[in-house]
Amino acid sequence: MSALIAENELVHESDLVWLEDISTLDYVRQSLDRLPTRRGRPAYHRDGRMVGYALLGPGAKPSRSSGTFRRRVFWLLPHDRDTAPEGLYATGVPAEAVDPRTLAPGSKGRKTERSEGGLSPSATRELGIAPPL
Repeated sequence: MSALIAENELVHESDLVWLEDISTLDYVRQSLDRLPTRRGRPAYHRDGRMVGYALLGPGAKPSRSSGTFRRRVFWLLPHDRDTAPEGLYATGVPAEAVDPRTLAPGSKGRKTERSEGGLSPSATRELGIAPPL
């Protein structure tokens, strides 16, 4: 869960790779997965789809016990808002979800009004609603 990801667990991230256009996504789920390599596309074993992942720099050390690296993977489930806009997450988001526009290597990101299901800036303009000051 993103709430359980600490910034110090992300210090070796060098880049984020997106498999989809994140500008169309209100949120993505993120998790720290144990993976065999620092770089490259990881295998994906969840329902739904992987939308991105982190790459680690050469300073990242593997776990002494397992030899794996902890890397972030970004994903969505079939019942998430992008495919079920009127469904379970029409408003609100899962605990591990963040707005993908707030993500960067080494930064865990955050929830925003958009990710929580509020109106996007373009939607407020279309409806003639003035943005808050």
